[in-house]
Amino acid sequence: MLINKEKKESDPVEDIGHFSIFELKLSEMNFIISSTSLLRHLQSISGVLSTSNTLPILDNFLFEINDGELTVSASDLETTMRTTLTVEANESGKIAIPAKILLDVLKNLPDQPCTFMVNSTNFSVEIAYDNGKSKMVGFNGEDFPRTPSIENSNSIKISGDIISKAINKTLFATGNDDLRPVMSGVFCQFSPQDIIFVATDAHKLVRYRRTDSEATGSSSFILPKKPLNLLKSNLTGTEEVLLEYNESNAVFTFNDLVLICRLIDGKYPNYEAVIPKENPNVLTIDRLQLLSSIRRVSIFANKTTHQIKLKLAGSELALSAEDVDFSNEANERLTCNYNGDDMEIGFNSRFILEMLNNLDTPEVRLEMSEPNRAGLLMPSDPDNKDEDILMLVMPVMLNR
Repeated sequence: MLINKEKKESDPVEDIGHFSIFELKLSEMNFIISSTSLLRHLQSISGVLSTSNTLPILDNFLFEINDGELTVSASDLETTMRTTLTVEANESGKIAIPAKILLDVLKNLPDQPCTFMVNSTNFSVEIAYDNGKSKMVGFNGEDFPRTPSIENSNSIKISGDIISKAINKTLFATGNDDLRPVMSGVFCQFSPQDIIFVATDAHKLVRYRRTDSEATGSSSFILPKKPLNLLKSNLTGTEEVLLEYNESNAVFTFNDLVLICRLIDGKYPNYEAVIPKENPNVLTIDRLQLLSSIRRVSIFANKTTHQIKLKLAGSELALSAEDVDFSNEANERLTCNYNGDDMEIGFNSRFILEMLNNLDTPEVRLEMSEPNRAGLLMPSDPDNKDEDILMLVMPVMLNR
């Protein structure tokens, strides 16, 4: 390598081997941050991390610094989550840092300032704190997958409380069948009149509707389960959420977090068609009383079908379950308010218990037409007039 020995006085760069002082300075990315603050932000996005990543780079957090602002991202290709916080830093740059080891270090540190020294040449990361320091090797931040950009998007602002409730009321009813991916997510339907969230696994269905939130146009899409769980764990209920979406992706922006997820591709089943319109037999009963009774009786139900029988006559509900193989059986009687013909109907006790656990009114209403047609479970006297919850459960054939 030729080196110009007659260096001009005005040139501030002094050669050191193959690097200059200027280049060495550029290869450092240092920043100072509180250990507790960083841990809290990392934990809020760590749910994205997958144990079965196809790309090793996805086992890392991507750290990006610009103008004293640190953005940390985690991704599994389908879902990406990022959080932003202020740091003391003079340089800009990006580095991918191993997620598990970084979380373990921060979890075991008391609250104190941590100095991160990142070498952008060999991607080594040194963390200095009060009584020591630790070193690890990261990866080139440029190798981290790019976040998809949302083009031609629609947007709607929804309160965090509405989204939290919608997720809590619907998520349990989603399916797990890989052959029917559309039923593994929650169907969102927006219109100028209302917003509707629907989940079904073909045995049970939940429709959650709000009339106090509306979109400018009509649109619908299917959100996967994982981003919904991430939203559920990060929403406080007091914030406003900006939701932007197009045909393939959705972006949720709230607090200091951004969640980007790929939507489930496919046509959602016509859920309105399966909701029976005429249901003359109506049972009104105390929710907790019914819940406790079904819990006790279902202990004796067949372990395969989980079948319990409801026998309705007058103002009495008789609950029963039996497991013929083991000669187990249980019977209970409850006082209720029932209008309709005397009838016997069978349900899977697990489905009924899930639904009762996800309703929160003192009394519930079960509307039925025939023993072989779906029953509708709903709050008897809803607290909120802008909220409409309907839960449908398919009956099981009674053993005669």
